[in-house]
Amino acid sequence: MTVQPSCNVHSLMSPLLLVLLMVPLLSVDLARGQQIAQATGVATDQKPSGEFALRGQRAARKIKYGDWRKVCFKVPETKMVCRTSLSGTFETGQTAVRLDLIEKEGEPMARLQLFLPVGLYLQDPPKITVDKGSTYRVPYMWCLTNTCIAADVADPRLIKEMEEGEKLLLEVVDSSVLTVSTSLPLDQFNAVHQAAPAQTFEQTIDE
Repeated sequence: MTVQPSCNVHSLMSPLLLVLLMVPLLSVDLARGQQIAQATGVATDQKPSGEFALRGQRAARKIKYGDWRKVCFKVPETKMVCRTSLSGTFETGQTAVRLDLIEKEGEPMARLQLFLPVGLYLQDPPKITVDKGSTYRVPYMWCLTNTCIAADVADPRLIKEMEEGEKLLLEVVDSSVLTVSTSLPLDQFNAVHQAAPAQTFEQTIDE
């Protein structure tokens, strides 16, 4: 049995990218995730277990954000998976942050996924706040050589806030235990999230 791509899916998505897309749809009880963080993605204003004293805050490097984009992925005999994403880059062109909202056809729950730079304080999960609403923590799952990924089930309240909000404040703690924050624009999110995907990737299986 051979697998033939359509829309150049193999050239557009490496096996690693497919893994990063699909893994967050699995249970949060992944062993690798448990080794890094035990925090949950529910709204909270409490510090995670193992409290520590922040040393202050510092300004984030300038980040330029692109447009929200929705793409979907379809394999025969499986449900379609769609990803609504926003990426920000440093002036050097290096990716600074990426936020994905991943939804599987017919599933009531969505997944929130963050790609962040390495060198952060992993014991303190990233915090996200839409405008002046509730604060949500997203636990780190694993790190690669050039990025760390935080992911969790997306609270339906958070998705609604994103659809109605203007900015999403992302706060992380760096290795010097300083808070670093950046604001992601939400003005396009609702329209892109509700619209048809800009692109759909399909894989056909020939026997």
